[in-house]
Amino acid sequence: MSAATTSISLRLHQAVRALDDPPSAPGWNHSELHDLLGTAACRPASVLVAIVEREGGPSVLFTQRTTHLAQHAGQVSFPGGGVDPGDHDAVATALRETNEEVGIDAQQIHPFGYLDCLETVSGFCVTPVVADLDSDYCATPNPGEVSAVFEVPLAFFIDPANLRRRRIDYRGRRREIFEFSHAGRIIWGATAAMLLSLVRRMDALT
Repeated sequence: MSAATTSISLRLHQAVRALDDPPSAPGWNHSELHDLLGTAACRPASVLVAIVEREGGPSVLFTQRTTHLAQHAGQVSFPGGGVDPGDHDAVATALRETNEEVGIDAQQIHPFGYLDCLETVSGFCVTPVVADLDSDYCATPNPGEVSAVFEVPLAFFIDPANLRRRRIDYRGRRREIFEFSHAGRIIWGATAAMLLSLVRRMDALT
């Protein structure tokens, strides 16, 4: 492993919130969505930001949703979803949802921290769980939810030249959203915002 790769991995592990310091609502972007979401409580959810150590450096695991879903059809996302009553914490939700969506066993996933919560226009308050994922993981996507599982080098997101900003109209209001384009796939919306949160936390260490 090169010195640059070691540096990225070390910064990543240092940048996240510790497992004994879980984040809580509201999300870091609450002020941006307050006029859209009002005073209604957001539904808690969790996603897994899985990091895979590769020869060229750490990479990030993503799913591409199937095109027939009622929400987020065809979009790139992290595995995850809403908290179930039987989930004792955000980590449990992320592990359960990852297994249900892509068939990765929890024993291959090693959580080590959190990112700050993020609120979404669909009314969720998402807790990102950051974890190391065994490089020999076996993914078996649930065809009812996921059409593909793929990785993108973490260094791609760290490079500021790859971040794009654009404005959209949503419910009569102009909003700025973030996106990345990699190998023909667009990573945008809440997923891009969580990646940006991670990159900003890593940049704060330099």
